[in-house]
Amino acid sequence: MTDSREHARWFRVFHETPDHARPLVCFPHAGGAAGYYHRLSAALAPAVRVAGVQYPGRQDRLGEPAVTDLTVLADTVAALLARRPGPPPVLFGHSMGALIAFEVAARLEHRHGRAPAGLVVSAMSAPHRCAAEAAREPADDAAAAEELLRLGGTDPQILADEEVRALVLSVLRGDYRAVRGYRPGSVPAPLSCPLAAFTGLDDELDAGAVRAWSGYTTAPFSLRGFPGGHFYLDGFPPAVTGAVREAVLVMTGAAPAAGSAAGRG
Repeated sequence: MTDSREHARWFRVFHETPDHARPLVCFPHAGGAAGYYHRLSAALAPAVRVAGVQYPGRQDRLGEPAVTDLTVLADTVAALLARRPGPPPVLFGHSMGALIAFEVAARLEHRHGRAPAGLVVSAMSAPHRCAAEAAREPADDAAAAEELLRLGGTDPQILADEEVRALVLSVLRGDYRAVRGYRPGSVPAPLSCPLAAFTGLDDELDAGAVRAWSGYTTAPFSLRGFPGGHFYLDGFPPAVTGAVREAVLVMTGAAPAAGSAAGRG
C-alpha cells in the first residue's frame, strides 16, 4: 500500500486550506473518532489545517479490528507523519488521545529525527501518573454506557440505538484495555518541543498529575484550565478554539511565547 493511501486511511482533513496553513494533528479520546474534531477544523481553517487521526474500528474503519496497544498506534502514526513533507505539525490529544499524541511526539523526535512543532495534551494525567491510575474497564455494557454519559462527550441518542450502542461500547472496551495496559518509557523522554496541558476545571483529574506534564519537555510548558469537566471542549466553544489557535501560532513561531508556565484559569 502506498504512503498516500495509508495516510488516507489514518487521517481525516475536513476543510480545504492553503499550502502555507499550519498543520495540527488531533488524536481522539477513548471511544472517539476523527470526526470529533470537525468543529475545531471549521473554527481554525484556513490558517490552520486540522487532520483528525482515525483509529481502526470506528466510523469508516469499522470493519478493522481495534488496536489495543497505544504504542502500536503511536508507531504507525509516527512513521506516517515522519514521511510526510512540509513543516512539523503541532500534535493535540484529548484524554486517551493525549497519551498517543505524546508517544507519537517522542517517536518523531527520538526515532525519526523530526520533532513536532509542539504538543498539546488535554484532560489527561502525565504518563507516569496515568500508569498508576490506569483506566478500569467497566464491568458490563450498562456500566460502560453510564460512564460515557457521566463523563460527557457522547450524545445520549447514539446510545439509544441498540446496534450503534453495541459498536460504540465494543470500541470503548478496547480503548480502555489499551489505556490500562499503557506504560511509558518505550521511547526516550523528555521532548524538546513546547508542551501545553489543557484541563477542565471541574474534571476529576488530580491537578498535580496534570501539572506533572512539565517534566516531559525541556522547552516551555504551560497549563490552562477551562470551565467544565472532562469534556470541557465539547462543541469547541470560542475560549477553547482560541486557546488551540494561540498554542499553534506560538508553537509554530508565529507569535511570541507568553512565558514558561501559566496558572489554571
